Amino acid sequence: RAAAIDETPRKGELPRPHALRLACEKAEVVAAAWRGKPILVLAADTVVACGRRILPKAENDDAVRRCLTLLSGRQHQVLTAVAVAAPDRKVRTRVVLTRVTFRSLSPAEIAAYVDSREGVGKAGGYAVQSRAEVFVRHLNGSYSNVVGLPLAETVLLLRGCGYGG
Repeated sequence: RAAAIDETPRKGELPRPHALRLACEKAEVVAAAWRGKPILVLAADTVVACGRRILPKAENDDAVRRCLTLLSGRQHQVLTAVAVAAPDRKVRTRVVLTRVTFRSLSPAEIAAYVDSREGVGKAGGYAVQSRAEVFVRHLNGSYSNVVGLPLAETVLLLRGCGYGG
């Protein structure tokens, strides 16, 4: 079940607290909808940031173009906050940061990627698990985090809640 929340960054909100706030809000909204039932809710939010600047989800081709132009030849951070709301009503969290460096992209490469429509709806305007993988010069951290959910860290968080082996 998806949680409908306002994902707009608050004035002055930095990337890490922003991702953490959104993941917690999502977990709490879904848990509240199932109040009284012994369920486990896992929620996550991925944010792409260039320095302190949070890049929005690219909602259209122009946004994808702007994101890729900004990220071209630069390092950026991908932060995913994972929140688990357990039946005991406690919310446990983890934030994973991966540093990604793009090589310099030509206008033709950016245009071709925009035309693919692959980056629309994606944090930072790209999907590393597909065509955009060739843009990456260096990745330091969790690859699955950049895809959208840091798997190893999520498993550890679930185990900490008593789930899994």
